[in-house]
Parts: sequence; C-alpha cells; structure tokens
Amino acid sequence: MSIHRTAIVDCRAQIGADVTIGPYSVIGPHVVIGDRCRIGHQVTLDGHTTLGPDCQVFPGALLGLPPQDVKFRGADTLLEIGEGNVFREMVTAHPGTEGGGGVTRIGDRNLFLIGVHVAHDCQIGDHCIVANYTQFAGHVRVEDHVNMGGHAAVHHFVTIGRHAFIGGMTRVVADVPPYMVIVAARGTRSEVRMVNGVGLQRCGFSTEQINNLRKAFMRLYSRRARTSGSPIRDRVSAILSENPGEHVEYLCRFLLRSFEHGRHGRYLESLRPDNPRANRTESEPRP
Repeated sequence: MSIHRTAIVDCRAQIGADVTIGPYSVIGPHVVIGDRCRIGHQVTLDGHTTLGPDCQVFPGALLGLPPQDVKFRGADTLLEIGEGNVFREMVTAHPGTEGGGGVTRIGDRNLFLIGVHVAHDCQIGDHCIVANYTQFAGHVRVEDHVNMGGHAAVHHFVTIGRHAFIGGMTRVVADVPPYMVIVAARGTRSEVRMVNGVGLQRCGFSTEQINNLRKAFMRLYSRRARTSGSPIRDRVSAILSENPGEHVEYLCRFLLRSFEHGRHGRYLESLRPDNPRANRTESEPRP
C-alpha cells in the first residue's frame, strides 16, 4: 500500500492490498477500496462508495458525493462500482436516492473518459466505453457493451440496449434498441441509423448473426418500411412470429416492452414511484 503523505484518508475507510493513493486525495470514512486500485492525485471518494479491485481513478474525479436531487435528505445510499473500471479526469458519479432504490451501480471493466457524469440511481453494465462529457441523468439503465460518443446527453429513465453505439452530440430521450447505431438527426430527436456491425464483430458475433440483425433492421427502420403504412409494433410482432433467433428476438422483445409498457418511449417511466400509473413491479423479467 502506498498513500501519499498529503492525502487525507479517514481511519475508518477500508483500503485493500497494494492500493496507491496520490497527493491531496480525500477518502471518506465509509469508502471501501478494493485490491490493486490506483487513485490519482486530487481525487475525492466519499459517501458509502465501494470500489472493486483493479480500478483506476484519475486526477480530479469525484465519486460518491451527494446526488443532485432536491428530494434527497441525506440518507445512507450507495455507489457500488465493480472491478477493472477506469475513471478518467473529472468524472463524477453519485450514489442512489431513497426514491430510486438507493443504489447507483457500475459493473465491471468500463471506461469513463474525461468529464462523464453518472447521476443517481443509474445502472451501468459491463464493458461499456463512455466518451468525454457524456451525461447520464438519473435512473438511466445501460446494458453491456454499449459505446457512447462524446457529449451525448441521456434523459432520465432511458434504457440503452446492449451492444448499442450512440453517436457524439446525440440527445437520447427514448429507449435505445440493442445492437443499433443511434445518431443525432435533424430536429431534436435521435434516429436509428444502422446495425452496429463493427462493434458486434469485435465482440465475436458471427457473420450470420450480424446479417440476421441487418435483415431485421431493414424490416423495422428502412425508408421503405417506415413508409409502408404498417405500424412498427406490427412489424416487430411479425418478425417475432418467425422464430428469428436469439439476438433478433431480444431486439424485438426490447422494442415491444418500450411500446407496450413505456411512457414517452421509456420503459422505466412505467416503474417510477411518483407515476400514478406506474406498475409497482416489473411486468416481465428484465432482459
């Protein structure tokens, strides 16, 4: 263990083996730091924050400070971070709130570049890459292997499906279908542009699996499909009836969940406790 003499580490903090803490960093009393973590200079770790093993936190990052929620009254809520994550300079991540479940969770082996903000009650999966100054509002759910371009802004209660790619400067206000590339479009909303073929190939998807997703994309999002007069919900149901395979089925069920249970295109809106029409429990298992 190596703790710089200018660092302020509360004696109640739990520090794992072979941890390095740089100059002028501040570690609060309820913080747990896993083995082999590298904490740079001028880092703040506070609140009930747990940092898994093999994480790197670069200068100026602030993890575990109180959430930016006017309803927050100082409850002992949590920020739970898995193993092998990298937080570059000036990244911020806040714990959960009582109204949102009380926990913000970040999975394993994610990369958060400069200035990223992870708000209260977010649930981030594994192996995600989040580029500079991307902003996640509260209660956002991000599935595994998501890639976010710089300066993207994600609305409260949005779900981003696995293996999605979000282009830079994109305003995300509705659930993002898995396996797809989403980019900023004319006007105020984003649009589905194509299948994330490069990302899927890098993750070991076969040519057949990628081509099946491309066929589904053409039936759902091509100009011909959009001008056919058939509602997208009907097109999704038609694909499902054909036993399309694991990944296409996952895509279709993700879309149907947003259509049938969501509000404003966001499935999680139906679960929020302050929504009088909310379902108190999820109506189907989470994918």
